[in-house]
Amino acid sequence: MFQFRVTGGGMVELGVFFGVMALAAVWMVWTLLRRGNRRTETAEGLLIEQARRVQAASDRSSYSSNAMHNSPTHGNKFKP
Repeated sequence: MFQFRVTGGGMVELGVFFGVMALAAVWMVWTLLRRGNRRTETAEGLLIEQARRVQAASDRSSYSSNAMHNSPTHGNKFKP
């Protein structure tokens, strides 16, 4: 089915593998740097960003581990 070479001819394949991995890493870095931290310029976009930022802050405090695990119904076999 598959034949494996016993000799040390795998260096080319290893070089191709590392080349493809390096190319993928460079592509990902380039994509992230190109995208950057673009800001919205229009008033509507700024209002949307502000609303999302406020909602994210609210979600972080509402759904924190402390808020979830210290509720009155957690761990005391409360059944409504």
